[in-house]
Amino acid sequence: MTATGVGSYPGEDDRDYAETVRIVLGELAPPDGLPHLPELPGRGAGATMTGRALALVALSADLQPAGWRLTGSSATSGVDHRRARSQHAQDLDQVEDQGQDLVGAFKVQVAGPWTLAATVEKPRGDKILSDHGARRELAEALAEGVAEHVADVRRRLPGVERLVVQLDEPALASVLRAEVPTASGFGRHRSVDLPEASGSLGLVLGAVSAAGAEPWVHTCAARTPLDLLRGAGARGLAVDEAQLLPGDLDEIAVALEAGEWVALGVVPSLDPGTPPEAARVTGRVLGLLEMLGLDPGVVGGQVVLTPACGLAGASPAWVRQALEICRTAARDLVR
Repeated sequence: MTATGVGSYPGEDDRDYAETVRIVLGELAPPDGLPHLPELPGRGAGATMTGRALALVALSADLQPAGWRLTGSSATSGVDHRRARSQHAQDLDQVEDQGQDLVGAFKVQVAGPWTLAATVEKPRGDKILSDHGARRELAEALAEGVAEHVADVRRRLPGVERLVVQLDEPALASVLRAEVPTASGFGRHRSVDLPEASGSLGLVLGAVSAAGAEPWVHTCAARTPLDLLRGAGARGLAVDEAQLLPGDLDEIAVALEAGEWVALGVVPSLDPGTPPEAARVTGRVLGLLEMLGLDPGVVGGQVVLTPACGLAGASPAWVRQALEICRTAARDLVR
């Protein structure tokens, strides 16, 4: 087993980003860790999950009081969108500089098509989610952007043989249950049919696979249909252990038996006051595998331990401690 981070960390400027890269590459170094591209949303709108994903797509956008909005013209991207693209490139420069000797595996995170559709507005208002054609166009643009991102990361980190692309879909469950509010706040967008939901995910996950990377999907929202994620092409499921329902456990067992990856969020994202002991975390995961009727000696190498969700709200001290607990617990699981 190994350990990794979900993606986000605290920090407000470029110096914080450089320090976070150093921590992630150190605390999650192989063979016990899976290092990844950090995200520091505290640096502004361009550094949020949505801003970073928009930085990858060939669609123009600007920042409005209500949030990110597509402009409908390649010539009218706002200064915030251009800044998001520049910042993302600088972040990759920082990882390239510090990760020159990195070998093995590496992970990047990108907001998925449904979370973007639920958070980004169309040129004339309301969410992309409200327009069938617009959400399809967004998924296609994201698929192209992610494929180019994979190629860029491989060029920058030539020692990385295994590249994981984690699609973050915290809003997917709300999209499927018609819980995303309209622009007025008085209504809710209609639910998306499962075939369409799977199709858009499949476009992006398929692009990841075609680019030679490994497609995962992360969600910390309860009642996200894990079978839909796997059916769309996800070969890794990243979930919060505390949010799992009985049906989720069945799907996790099927995934592990199929040789796929499961990342379990087992450590609090915020300092709990009394940190969990790594041995207790190890015991809890072993108990889960035994309950599923799985032999840790057979499937243990496919389990990844993570914090329950991103660490953007954590203190710097808890960031280090949380990653250390995950790494120690993961190492102990395969002894």
